[in-house]
Amino acid sequence: MYAAEASPRASASENTMMSEATVRGAAVRSLSALVRHGKYSNLEVNSALSGSRFGDADRRLYTTLVYGVVERIPTLDYIISVLSSRPVDTIDVGTMTCLRLGLYQLIYMDRIPPHAAINETVAEAPRQSKGFVNALLREFLRRGKEYPMPEGDALRYISVKYSCPEAMCSYLIGKLGEDTAVRVMSSWLERRHVTLRVNTLVTTADELIRDVFPEGTVSPLSDDVISVPSLAGSDMTDGRYFVQDASSTLAVKALAPMPGETVIDTCAAPGGKTFSAAIDMKNEGAVFSFDLHENKVGLIRKGADRLGLDIVTASCRDATDPSHEFIGKADRVICDAPCSGLGVVGKKPDIKYKDVSETEKLPEVQSRVLRGASRYVRPGGILVYSTCTLSPDENGAVVRGFLEENADFEPCPFKAGAVESDGDGMLTLYPFVHGTDGFFISKMKRRGGEI
Repeated sequence: MYAAEASPRASASENTMMSEATVRGAAVRSLSALVRHGKYSNLEVNSALSGSRFGDADRRLYTTLVYGVVERIPTLDYIISVLSSRPVDTIDVGTMTCLRLGLYQLIYMDRIPPHAAINETVAEAPRQSKGFVNALLREFLRRGKEYPMPEGDALRYISVKYSCPEAMCSYLIGKLGEDTAVRVMSSWLERRHVTLRVNTLVTTADELIRDVFPEGTVSPLSDDVISVPSLAGSDMTDGRYFVQDASSTLAVKALAPMPGETVIDTCAAPGGKTFSAAIDMKNEGAVFSFDLHENKVGLIRKGADRLGLDIVTASCRDATDPSHEFIGKADRVICDAPCSGLGVVGKKPDIKYKDVSETEKLPEVQSRVLRGASRYVRPGGILVYSTCTLSPDENGAVVRGFLEENADFEPCPFKAGAVESDGDGMLTLYPFVHGTDGFFISKMKRRGGEI
């Protein structure tokens, strides 16, 4: 099965300049590297493409093949198990990769002729297994691309249908209920447009669509967010916009920072919420943007410079150990805590292959991060806690635990753009309802003053 833990290791052959390879050959090497070395797919893709002389069309095909196979591994492996004369767990990595790649093209890429999908994939297979790969792919084609779904095992059926490992299916069903869990897994397989936050200090959504993204549309959730089909060919140094899901923009709308205020973003990288806050403040006041890793702090500084946000000060700080110079000084604090990322699997399919037991450790970490962030809030100030996960253990349970232990904070119901919280100041955004990432926002106020 696919491994999704980051690793610094990579063989020289897997980093060979892709100009010497076919697109499928490059995809096979990258997919094999993901299994052998546990690299994240986005890091592998970025590394491979940085050494490529492929044109735009080939780059897009390579990217589609790698991400597509990673996304569909449970379904592809099930089909292989149905068709194969060998047990799946005895098939070597190179052969298994080619089988996955060939099936993915036959099932999900209608524009690729079947003969091309099979012949060019077989060409990349290990010498000793070319016949096996060719036979299995052609048998799938002979069957009309049909395969029987598992019977008598509801969990396996869901796993195959929605391309989600059984352990993750079981976890989601246990936390969300079967209906919601299935809708979440289904949403992970849907293709969504890219969302951009407009830098309203220099332009408007309508102007950005007119001048840069003629196929873009204004988000129904917030009038400073636009949706575009693709960023292909876009100038990412353009200070008129930056990539941000509407859900993150709404978290800053819940925070509601005002010009002249002091705002702290405690887990800031890559900086999107910091940028949104500074823009909403009309670049007046002060935004202190903290992150644990210095290299990520550098990205925040570069992003702020590109957008012309001179009220942003980024520095390296531990969110669980607040700096004394800022305690009780902030009007508003946003705490976007480290989380399981179950709301963004549609963009980062690696996440669904993680060991679900790892999520059990997160609420304790999130609680410490939230407690640290709360110490920055002045009396009467606002604290927003957010995550990009749908796990109730990481969301409402963390907030309720915090409020029980901190009587000087109270829930603060809010409206953000076109959405609003419940009476406890909490809001969960679902991809299949709101068209955003899966996301959680909680707003709290510190007693003892006005804001």
